[in-house]
Amino acid sequence: QVQLVESGGGLVQPGGSLRLSCAASGRIFSNNHMGWFRQAPGKEREFVASVTIGSSGSYYIDSVKGRFTISRDNAKNTMYLEMNNLKPEDTAVYYCNAIAGWGSRPAALLAWGQGTLVTVSS
Repeated sequence: QVQLVESGGGLVQPGGSLRLSCAASGRIFSNNHMGWFRQAPGKEREFVASVTIGSSGSYYIDSVKGRFTISRDNAKNTMYLEMNNLKPEDTAVYYCNAIAGWGSRPAALLAWGQGTLVTVSS
């Protein structure tokens, strides 16, 4: 069955903003830290950012620090990724997942969803 649903992607000009959403089951949100990943054309999937179960902490890779903000609303079983000052290098399919571990290389726990495409181009 479908456990992760990403949405909010689209075409945006460099310097623009987008807000991505990730919907999951209540069991997933109540028991796991959550994270965002992305896969650019011709590249491997990479971890982007994560947030703890109770939103007490977050982690970002260096390339998105100061530009992206991760958050979650457990009452709505939804996680968000606010992306500002987007660059062409941010172009990728973005995925969410429950994660194990903390830091720059957490492990994804569930099967990947369809993802949502973000294209940054003029």
